[in-house]
Amino acid sequence: MRLITLSLAALLLLIQLPLWLGKGGWLRVWDLDNQVSEAHTKNDALKARNDKLDSEVRDLRDGTEAVEERARYELGMIKDGEIFIQIVEPNGKSAPLPPLPSAPAGD
Repeated sequence: MRLITLSLAALLLLIQLPLWLGKGGWLRVWDLDNQVSEAHTKNDALKARNDKLDSEVRDLRDGTEAVEERARYELGMIKDGEIFIQIVEPNGKSAPLPPLPSAPAGD
């Protein structure tokens, strides 16, 4: 009787082993589920970045405000009739200010 009980317990363990440690076992499924969750998180972040870049491209393509803003702050350009003022710090470093619009010609 004892031999039958031990052999049945051994068979039960052998049947359970692939369920827990096999190729399609619970541990593998849990690991793959974690990988899928991480991939979804990464995809959401990339989608948000792509949406931001798409919005910026649309602004640059359709509107002139975005192009003007980039020209002013990245390239230091000014419009005709504007006055550019640059303040020099006592230590010799300059701190440029954005250009001021000039008064309209009718005044």
